[in-house]
Amino acid sequence: MLPTVNRRKKALRQLACCLLSLLLTGFAWSSPALALNDAQQLVVESWKLVNQSYVSPESFDKIHWKRLRQKALEGKIESSEQAYSAIETMLTPLGDPYTRLLRPDDYAVMKESNQGSLSGVGLQLAHGNADGRVVVIAPLEGSPAAEAEVISGTAVLAVNGESTASLGLETTAERLRGEAGTQVVLTLEAPDGTNEELTLERRSVDLRPVRTRRLRRDEHTLGYLRITQFSEGVPQQVQEAIAELSDKGIEGLVLDLRNNSGGLVSAGLAVADAFLSNEPIVETRNRDGIADPIQANLPTLYDGPMVTLVNGGTASASEILAGALQDDERSLLLGSRTFGKGLIQTLTNLSDGSGLAVTVAGYLTPSGRDIQGQGLEPDRLLDQPEPLNPGGDGDRWLIDAERIMEAMLDRSEPLDAT
Repeated sequence: MLPTVNRRKKALRQLACCLLSLLLTGFAWSSPALALNDAQQLVVESWKLVNQSYVSPESFDKIHWKRLRQKALEGKIESSEQAYSAIETMLTPLGDPYTRLLRPDDYAVMKESNQGSLSGVGLQLAHGNADGRVVVIAPLEGSPAAEAEVISGTAVLAVNGESTASLGLETTAERLRGEAGTQVVLTLEAPDGTNEELTLERRSVDLRPVRTRRLRRDEHTLGYLRITQFSEGVPQQVQEAIAELSDKGIEGLVLDLRNNSGGLVSAGLAVADAFLSNEPIVETRNRDGIADPIQANLPTLYDGPMVTLVNGGTASASEILAGALQDDERSLLLGSRTFGKGLIQTLTNLSDGSGLAVTVAGYLTPSGRDIQGQGLEPDRLLDQPEPLNPGGDGDRWLIDAERIMEAMLDRSEPLDAT
């Protein structure tokens, strides 16, 4: 009996040794697989950010989102450029042009533009709602593109002979920027279908996002306030502009949001707060369907009569402002239908100096309108063709806005939108 017990103990010790050996060997095999290099970590970091906050998580199952991460890491990723390529490949199946990687140079330029400076030709670009082509939202005022009269809705087909279909939105924008004094050749398709090749010289563009002046109209004094983008300093500049106009005794205000492609949503909300008193500004809805209504504070900077000019270059944060003014019956909208970007992105610094933009919410106007892909219809459509020099000499739409504002003042009541 005893020899049998001893043999069993010996067998158990051998089995235990084998299991320990396998565990140690297995650990030695698996450890290198778990040790990701910096480039691979960048891919995982990007995947996690999208996975945690993307507005439509129900789309993950359709595109096999977890498998996309695994497939990306199976490839050779030893440099930043290989990581960027893997991230872009991973994001493409989402079908969301606004959820995107920004390489360090592109990210730096975006931050510069949000601070009010830019060097390039001055085109604000986006994906077309209908066909996904790279299209012009608007030229920046005073830029080479504006002086060449490039208009909203123009498709950018190629840059220096390279197709924008292969370049993509961010690379196209990067190709347009560069050292002042250098030239770039654009192949454009106007909204009417005509094509042209245009050579522009890059230069430093002073964005000057807030411009204002007093308008004399018969017996009335009006204020003109133009906001071309919502960058960091805009709320303070608007506050100062309104104070200056109020000191000049204005009786009404023309707010001009034409060719304002958006910018910082926080800046747009702060400006809305200047015109609305305890009224709804916007409602955002996140991935869980949770609605977050945002109200204006009680005091306003300006509560007098006003009208607002919009066009196809009015997008994103400027559409939030315009939609609130229209729905709260604070201001008539005049001009043409707006661009139709009803999605909100967060912008996150990645570990190597690049950035990741992720669509985290959609927004609705106070009356519940979803403008994504549709835009806002103005209360009054103004005559085409649209003036190419907003706020400049002979701006017919501004003259129309002055007349409508004057009629409102003469009637001492809001003008009917018909």
